[in-house]
Amino acid sequence: MITIYGDRISGNCLKVKWTAERLAIPFTWIDVNVVNRETRTETFLAMNPAGQVPTIVLEDGRPLAQSNAIILHLAERSALIPADAYERAKMFEWLFWEQYSHEPTIAVVRFQVKYLGKPRSEVDPALAARAEAALALMDRALSGRQFLVGAQLTLADIALVAYTRFAADGGFDLADYPAVDAWVRRVEHELPIRDPR
Repeated sequence: MITIYGDRISGNCLKVKWTAERLAIPFTWIDVNVVNRETRTETFLAMNPAGQVPTIVLEDGRPLAQSNAIILHLAERSALIPADAYERAKMFEWLFWEQYSHEPTIAVVRFQVKYLGKPRSEVDPALAARAEAALALMDRALSGRQFLVGAQLTLADIALVAYTRFAADGGFDLADYPAVDAWVRRVEHELPIRDPR
């Protein structure tokens, strides 16, 4: 059985949990509170020198970090990774974009507002604008589509729904992005996601 070290407020951690659940991979979840700096303990740093969650430990004791690397490992040879080479590359495109353009904006605004208590008016307007641009890009991409890649759920959907579904915590209204809003509900139903927004 694998062990997942994660913080339930983190979309990056939740996407690992949801991937394991979708694939019926047994796991033990160990809560690691990032706000309380539990990733900075000597024990945790010995397992993951970057001091970040999620981190998993495989059955043979090997650790693996970085959320998208983890979900790719868990989903290898499953339907969550497209068999078609082009669709698989498009899935990777979304995964790379998620970590470069989506998570560093939407998740950061959310964290500042919800967990640091910063008024939205004090959030860097350029950061908020980049988050809104990310949501707008997704809305265009999802117009007339059920999922981000191909005709069924892939890792691209799991990775991107993780923080998108929490966008309201940062003051973003998904009603302004109707294709995204409908997609979030669709992906939540597919997984199904049991934790509250």
